[in-house]
This record gives sequence, structure tokens and C-alpha cells, in this order.
Amino acid sequence: MRTQQSTIDFSGKDFLLPEPFPDPLPGKISVLLNSQKTEELPDFIIEVANAEHVLWVKEICDVTLSSALARGTGIAGRSPESLEGKMKKGEAVIAFASDGRWAGFAFLSSWGNGRYVSNSGLIVAPEFRHTGLAKRIKTKIFRLSCQKYPEASIFSLTTGLAVMKMNHELGFEPVTYSELTTDGVFWESCKSCVNCPILMSKERKNCLCTAMLYNPKQKRSRI
Repeated sequence: MRTQQSTIDFSGKDFLLPEPFPDPLPGKISVLLNSQKTEELPDFIIEVANAEHVLWVKEICDVTLSSALARGTGIAGRSPESLEGKMKKGEAVIAFASDGRWAGFAFLSSWGNGRYVSNSGLIVAPEFRHTGLAKRIKTKIFRLSCQKYPEASIFSLTTGLAVMKMNHELGFEPVTYSELTTDGVFWESCKSCVNCPILMSKERKNCLCTAMLYNPKQKRSRI
């Protein structure tokens, strides 16, 4: 059974059009926006270090040590002489603020005849933390490692969640210590870390640091 639907003719009817919503605070919004100053992040210059940057070695060592003590975490000590050597060999990156102040640093080391490369010593000056600079330095030292040692597996040992996240974004994956270099010189540098007794008691099989590895061969095989 079919039902007939009636239609309603609205022609000729008058309807009240809604008025536009009034501005509850005329002129106040723009004043509020103008009164809130947007904090601008500083500009940085991040470059491969060289012999001209040696004068910053002491400050880098001092800030690295004080940062580790403040966090209460372990850190493998590096002598000023070793960092100076990294700079002269072009195996470090250094960052400066636009006004010339030192802002950050990181370096790389090769192990096992170039089979492995470690990314280490990432540090940012206190006044420039929480600006995104650490991530930029981390990316720069990673790319430098890939450029100088394209076939090497790149690894990082860290207790910091922020560094772990940066590593993950670059393609690093968590691994056991057995997948890292067996070069005794590398592990010797851990002796200055407060957590070294833990490492030694476990026969260098694990410690408080998380090991993360970037394997270029595996990455290429997935493409």
C-alpha cells in the first residue's frame, strides 16, 4: 500500500534570520594575543669540529662532568686530550649559538678496524637545553658517522630516555651487549663510570646502560 506524502509550501513565509554571534569581548582578543610574547628559540650553528675548536675542550669536559653529577648517572670519562684529538681528526661536531657561545658537542669513535662506530659524549650547555638542539647534534653526528664509515654498525650506550628516543628515530634498535664491539679499549673507557662495577660483575654482558645499534646492512635489505 502506497502512502502519499504531503509537501509543505514555505514560499511567502517570513522567517527570522539568526543574528551573528556578538563578540563577547570586543577588542579584547587581539589585545590578549599581542600581550602574550612568543618565546623564540635561539638559532644554532652546528658544524664538524676542527683544530680551531680546541679552546672549548675544557668547558665541554666541565659541563659534561657537572651534568652527570647533577643527574646522578654514570658517565664514561674522556680526557681533554682525547676530545682534542677527535676535533683535529674531524670526528666530532660542535654547536654554537648565534652570539658565539658554545652550545653543544658530540663525537664518534671507530672500533674493530672500522666495523663498529660509537656515537658518544652528547652534551648541551645548560642554557640551551629544551630547545631541540640535542636532537640536531645527534642527527649531525649520526650522519657524519655514516659518511666516514658507511659500512660500519653504529652503536650507542645510554641511560637517558631522551637519547634512546632520538636513537630510535634514526633507526637504532635495542640489542644485547654481545652485538657490540669486543674492542678492549672501548670497554676500558667505562672504568671511570660509577656503574663500572656492575658492568664488570656481569662480565660486560649488560649494565644500566641500554645498548642500541644501527646496522646499515639490515636497513638496506629492508628497502
